[in-house]
Amino acid sequence: MALYQAPSFETLEKLSRSRDADLTRRELVDPQRIRGRGAQSNAVGRFEKHTREGFADGWDIVEALPMFETVEHIERARTIITRNDSPDIGFDRSINAYRGCEHGCSYCFARPTHAYLGHSAGIEFERDIYVKTNAVEALRHELAAKTYRCRPIAMGTNTDPYQPAERKHKLTRQILEVLLETRHPVLITTKSALIVRDLDILSEMARMGLAAVTISVTSMDHKLSRKMEPRASSPARRLEAIRLLAEAGVPVSVNAAPMIPAINDMELERILDAAAAQGAIGAGMILVRLPNEVRDIFREWLLRHFPDRVRHVLALIRDTRGGRDNDPNFHSRMRGEGPYATLLRQRFEMARQRYKLDGKMRALRTDLFTPPKVESDQLSLF
Repeated sequence: MALYQAPSFETLEKLSRSRDADLTRRELVDPQRIRGRGAQSNAVGRFEKHTREGFADGWDIVEALPMFETVEHIERARTIITRNDSPDIGFDRSINAYRGCEHGCSYCFARPTHAYLGHSAGIEFERDIYVKTNAVEALRHELAAKTYRCRPIAMGTNTDPYQPAERKHKLTRQILEVLLETRHPVLITTKSALIVRDLDILSEMARMGLAAVTISVTSMDHKLSRKMEPRASSPARRLEAIRLLAEAGVPVSVNAAPMIPAINDMELERILDAAAAQGAIGAGMILVRLPNEVRDIFREWLLRHFPDRVRHVLALIRDTRGGRDNDPNFHSRMRGEGPYATLLRQRFEMARQRYKLDGKMRALRTDLFTPPKVESDQLSLF
């Protein structure tokens, strides 16, 4: 019996440019240059006037091309609280102290937002990280406004609040300190075990009914997890984070997201079982979404890591999206439609009941909110 051998970089590049591959015809980056990254290409942002493409001109390059190292950009935000009126999301405001995310998930729905900054949704999304250094200052001013009405603020809705940059800048921790000071409720979603660093704040907020956490787990297989989320915490460390949060009295749920057909969907029950054993009290699930540039980035990721499943995976995804790669409609965009999506939802509901993860999370309190005091440049008359 012949052993399976992964295709070479040259083979992948040829496949990516062939019509039979069903992929956008663009250059894949040598994997040696993008170790620890999820995207396999770095196409120009869709709003740019000019495009660029590398090609062999016949001249041999003696020196090795550099690695795609992380670059931090300092940004001063005019506002820090983002509002939304989406009917299928359980919050109407959120905070993202960082733009871009080093976790490197090829399927991340936030990738297209980097195009508004003039960057690629590919490698640059996980390499060029924008740090909103005045996040705490902006938050204090917005919470102090006389027109502000307290409702839970969500963190981790676009990019992860505990991504690697947080170890250095600690913006998420400083934001939590302000929310604790003002008795403001917060909902946090993350796939990083770094959240346990802030157990002192979160446990105190939880005692007052002001905090709830969701840990995203995509796979219990360490090798698969490393392919799907190159720079996120390992599955074992995320489960440990669930245990530590639960022991500290913080309400914690698990989110099996995203579920990708024929890649990690077979682990759905295993993920919920493991999370329940560590103290999770709730569970959620989201089907993979492929908006805008994410479609091609995800396809290229499949081609590099699972070349034998590309057509099968994409066919199953289209079956849940009415024959398209993505469904942008409210409600159905998270759940999908069709026989496969229905079966997956039934499996989730049965597993949630079996592992007692179907309890409703207690609503966070908003009646304790006290606006912060903000120093004014204007002198007092008294």
